[in-house]
Amino acid sequence: MSDKQQKGGSTFFGGAAILAAGILMVKVISMLYKMPLANILGSGGGYTDFNAAFNVFNVLLIISTAGVPVAISKMVSEANARGQRQQIHKIFRVAFLFFFAFGGLCSCIMFFGADFFAAMMGDTKAADCMRVLAPSVMLVAGLATYRGYAQGHRHMTPSSVSQIIEALFKLMIGLPLAWYILNIRKMPDHMGAAGAIVGVTASELIALLYMAFEQKRFRRVESPGTNDRTDPSGVILTNCLALAIPITLTSASTSIVTLVDNALVLRRLQHAGLMLAEDGARALMSNYSVVQTVYQIPASLMVAITASVIPAVTACFTNRDKTGAARIVGSALKTAALIAVPSGVGMVVLGTPITRLLFPSYQLEVAGPILSILGIANIFVCLMLVCNSILQSHGVLHLPIITMLIGGITMVLFDYFMVGTTRFNIFGSPIGTCICYGLTCLLDLIIVHRIVPGCPSYFKVFGKTLVASLVMGAGARAVYGVVSQRAGNTISVFASILVAVLIYGVLVVALQVLNRDDLSLMPKGDKIARVLHVK
Repeated sequence: MSDKQQKGGSTFFGGAAILAAGILMVKVISMLYKMPLANILGSGGGYTDFNAAFNVFNVLLIISTAGVPVAISKMVSEANARGQRQQIHKIFRVAFLFFFAFGGLCSCIMFFGADFFAAMMGDTKAADCMRVLAPSVMLVAGLATYRGYAQGHRHMTPSSVSQIIEALFKLMIGLPLAWYILNIRKMPDHMGAAGAIVGVTASELIALLYMAFEQKRFRRVESPGTNDRTDPSGVILTNCLALAIPITLTSASTSIVTLVDNALVLRRLQHAGLMLAEDGARALMSNYSVVQTVYQIPASLMVAITASVIPAVTACFTNRDKTGAARIVGSALKTAALIAVPSGVGMVVLGTPITRLLFPSYQLEVAGPILSILGIANIFVCLMLVCNSILQSHGVLHLPIITMLIGGITMVLFDYFMVGTTRFNIFGSPIGTCICYGLTCLLDLIIVHRIVPGCPSYFKVFGKTLVASLVMGAGARAVYGVVSQRAGNTISVFASILVAVLIYGVLVVALQVLNRDDLSLMPKGDKIARVLHVK
């Protein structure tokens, strides 16, 4: 292996590890926020209002920011590889001014259109939540430009720290405020949800201030500037939008499908045989919304991989190192599978016990099976996200939009016909989600294999991980069955998870799921390979 390859690969997994560690901390903090919040708001529909506001927020956020970190990261990485310091600084200035202003426009649309969006979602009580959340669109647009700048330098620590700041202040401000509104002021549950969202908006502002400080500090210590010629602002913005818009459309298609899906589910629950009023549908939908907190954790970890793939592969292509790019792609897929497959299997076999542990105030006969079904979808979602980043790093920006739209249309059709029946009702939605992301993931994997030079065999990438995960799942389920006869649910769940981790860890090493090439892309990977006797 060349020094160049080793350096690029090591930096890739080093950055991914930093982001993953930060995301894990964020998710732990978020669990301390969302799970108590779900129980504070109860199953009456307040959490549905909270989730409805975020569904609208996510669409506007993606329209204004989704492609920004990737586009800026890619442009900064290319300029950095050429030593163009002045170009880097101008890229940031132009992008920040444009996207911060555009984010402000989207914030205004959400604030003044809150009643319209809430009615569109079939949840009129979510309007106050949307108004409180609206300023966050502009703030996150600013954050996205700072994060893209840092990630383009493969400087992942600021992004991780800013995410931890967001999670901490959201917890410290939002949760007490929601409790105060509901328990002291005795206001309705949708107002409690709005109080919780105040913490979100405040946390974004604090995180943005931190990133601004960190960027100034980084510029003072980076290598001396050059006198390179910079592109005109219009050219920079055009290039940035050319990268950002297809990525934004890919992400927006996912969020728009989710938005349409949630609105459709609420309306179909009020239809065909169930005849639920809006409040009844809100209460039933809360069971679906609350388990998504668990379902989305593995997918959030994919951010660490996707954020690292694009600058690393871009740097390899800039240096004409196709072999190094192919190795990073293969290892990214393998790493995604190492996280996605066991987590998905774990949700399938322990869906109801996990729900009973985390959300005791909800309908376990509804929420538990939903989490088990979503466990399968989790695997497809994680792999799809990494495939999208791989295709984007290779300049293939439009095909992920098409595959997501195919999957999304399929999901909407399944939801329409399944949710509105007494046989499936709310369970039709997670089934439709599985079908949507399963189809999208399959199409993306086919495209990756055809487009990426040197793409490894998928049997080699996923085979051993799948075997280890299935054995792990069987062991976890058996342990829960035995322990639950003698102890409570909490002890049984933790015992099952502990045994599952041990089984999976042993099998990953015994089956040599990661080979020496994979480990060499990690910090101190060669030393780890020697200790574990990996070939």
